[in-house]
Amino acid sequence: MAIETYISREKIDQRLEEIAAQINQDYAGQELYVVCVLRGSFIFCADLVRKIKVPVEIDFVAASSYGDAKESSGAVRIDLDVKKDITGRNVLLVEDIVDTGLTITYLNEIFEARHPKSLKLASLLYKPARLKHDVKIDYLAFEIEDNFVIGYGLDYAQKYRELPYIGIYSDD
Repeated sequence: MAIETYISREKIDQRLEEIAAQINQDYAGQELYVVCVLRGSFIFCADLVRKIKVPVEIDFVAASSYGDAKESSGAVRIDLDVKKDITGRNVLLVEDIVDTGLTITYLNEIFEARHPKSLKLASLLYKPARLKHDVKIDYLAFEIEDNFVIGYGLDYAQKYRELPYIGIYSDD
């Protein structure tokens, strides 16, 4: 097993500053309901909301199509849903990675049916080589190559989330 640093903590922090500035501009004078997609985005979400200056309320949704595998199962499972009604609210989904687009497409459909005022997506990573479902990412930190990445909240079999950077995992 080997881990190669792919995106440093410093680059992540710089990009989060830029994304938060755009969110602050887009939602100036409004409130934002931030929904953290567990588990992979919890570190990204925490760091991002600390940089957002508009009033935020935070909630969580747990959805998965991976389990402990490196490949999507093709089926999305919702294990935890938001606690409040989002009707008429500005909602920001915060996701760790969009690769196939399956999970976020499913979540978008569920959330759109609840009639938010607005629904946008912030994603730490986007892997276009794997995309199977068209997804609009409103706030993207990094587009990446087709590598299996871990760290900064992303895992392999529930390990390596604690790494302060994004690394490329290999079995070598």
